[in-house]
Amino acid sequence: MKNGKLELYQDLKRRILTLELQPGADLDESLLSKEYGISRTPLRDVFRHLAGEGYLSIENNRGACVSPLSHKTLRDFFLAAPMIYAATGRLAARNATRKQIAELADSATHFDEALDTGSTNELSLYNNRFHQLIGLMADNEFLLPSHNRLLIDHARISQTFYRADDPALKKMLTEASRQHHEMVAAIRNRDENRSEALIYEHWALSREFIEPEITPASLDIGL
Repeated sequence: MKNGKLELYQDLKRRILTLELQPGADLDESLLSKEYGISRTPLRDVFRHLAGEGYLSIENNRGACVSPLSHKTLRDFFLAAPMIYAATGRLAARNATRKQIAELADSATHFDEALDTGSTNELSLYNNRFHQLIGLMADNEFLLPSHNRLLIDHARISQTFYRADDPALKKMLTEASRQHHEMVAAIRNRDENRSEALIYEHWALSREFIEPEITPASLDIGL
């Protein structure tokens, strides 16, 4: 991807993860073509790429829209997330390269900086990047698509309740930051058991705040 096409790809991902574009929102091809200076053909290439990654949904006679967050999507998210995250964390400790570990440590630091400034968008994006890197470290062609798909909805769900001035949330994010650095250490030390255990702790921390806000009682996730 080059120039306007790459910019569109990156901007749409950011706008979807931060809820600037709401779940289910239709995308205006004409407007986006003019905004990014590209024709419909490369624009639709971007849409197809993002649909393949789980950011968009493309339907006949409707065009592209932001992937919705349905009742089933939420239920499937809560059921699958801990299993896929844990497997990915274990494999990351086994397969990560030195370069990837250094990048993961940098990402954890960027998350800390966003926590200090209170930027909810940057917190979401840096947290997403941190966990994307763990997915890449795992180096598993079957897990990676599912892991990345979970991260999209994890970011969007989290954005619905992130409030920088909430003391309880601030405490939770501070704990999440500590866990990030412990994950880096566990992966650097090739400690698969510790890496997996930290992923479960991290998920439990996240779920404690997410689930009461957005999970209908009828989901009955039973975890």
